[in-house]
Amino acid sequence: MTTKRDYYEILGVNRDVSNDELKGAYRKLALKFHPDRNPDNESAEEKFKEAAEAYDVLRDPQKRNMYDQYGHQGLEGSGFSGFGGFDDIFSSFGDIFEDFFGFRTGRQTRSRSMRGADLRYNLLLSFIDAAFGVETEIDIEKLETCTVCDGSACEPGTQPETCSHCQGTGQVSRSQGFFTVRTTCPACQGNGHMISHPCSNCKGSGQIMQRKKVSVKIPAGVDSGSRLRLSEEGEAGIYGGPPGDLYVFINVESHEFFERNNTDVICRVPISFVQATLGDKITVPTLKSDETIKIPKGTQAGDIFRLRGEGIPSLRNGSRGDQIIQFVIKTPMNLNKKQEALLREFGKIESGKLSTKLKNMFN
Repeated sequence: MTTKRDYYEILGVNRDVSNDELKGAYRKLALKFHPDRNPDNESAEEKFKEAAEAYDVLRDPQKRNMYDQYGHQGLEGSGFSGFGGFDDIFSSFGDIFEDFFGFRTGRQTRSRSMRGADLRYNLLLSFIDAAFGVETEIDIEKLETCTVCDGSACEPGTQPETCSHCQGTGQVSRSQGFFTVRTTCPACQGNGHMISHPCSNCKGSGQIMQRKKVSVKIPAGVDSGSRLRLSEEGEAGIYGGPPGDLYVFINVESHEFFERNNTDVICRVPISFVQATLGDKITVPTLKSDETIKIPKGTQAGDIFRLRGEGIPSLRNGSRGDQIIQFVIKTPMNLNKKQEALLREFGKIESGKLSTKLKNMFN
């Protein structure tokens, strides 16, 4: 098993590198190891691919965050697999190679198919729905394949015509210095075909904007920052390409009674001075129902009571956390004369006990 090198090490940058510095570092390596500059050099080809993969990850905030936290293993777990070859690299970084040479480069094939764009949806959940999970519908607007031309972008009954400028290859050759570069055909924009009769329904784009309801199953235990991926629910691909994905980002509302700490829920329950002193039985709300608990005699402010298994399920293994009850002793107010007299008498007795205790400590 081959151990992958650190992406920051590959590009020769620090971990706090800015986007501009990152782009500059990749630019130098891409020029140095470009396959047209290093023909039949397998080592240079590998370094060219290695630098491209490192840059692809570190320029993307989500991939970079995943890599910083979990390394290469975290990226593999999220479905990232790097580039398949030079065509993928030139297609992904066309803007950078255009900067290099003053015109767009590539090793594009004649296929015009492109994967559809990924979409993001921000979903606000209640505290309870996040704790127990819920199935809901969201309403999204996205590009779908035109039903009139079936994505061909041509008016029904017509077909694309081969581009006469590049003879359908989508590319023209051009030399500059020691480079011989194939560039995107300016006439057909690399498609290899021209559409003389565009579809009137989609205006020749092959896609139309539509609203769609999508069912989303939220697992129990999600929290703010959780992300769900709905495969192929993004925008439609172009010219037969696969659709993108829909990413649902979760934000959970706060609760008036409960707070969350990982899989535990915390609540603060007010009790009276008498209940704390003499003990009592009270009913406390939980996420699922109400529970009766016993307040021990002599309970102090801040003491906690734990209800096992009454917390939030773990996304990893489904085990539930606990409910932690923190007692808050409320000072009595608006006492009548009898209550004040009883408390004063109680205070005298307690004061006497305290004085005796202090004397014993210093004798």
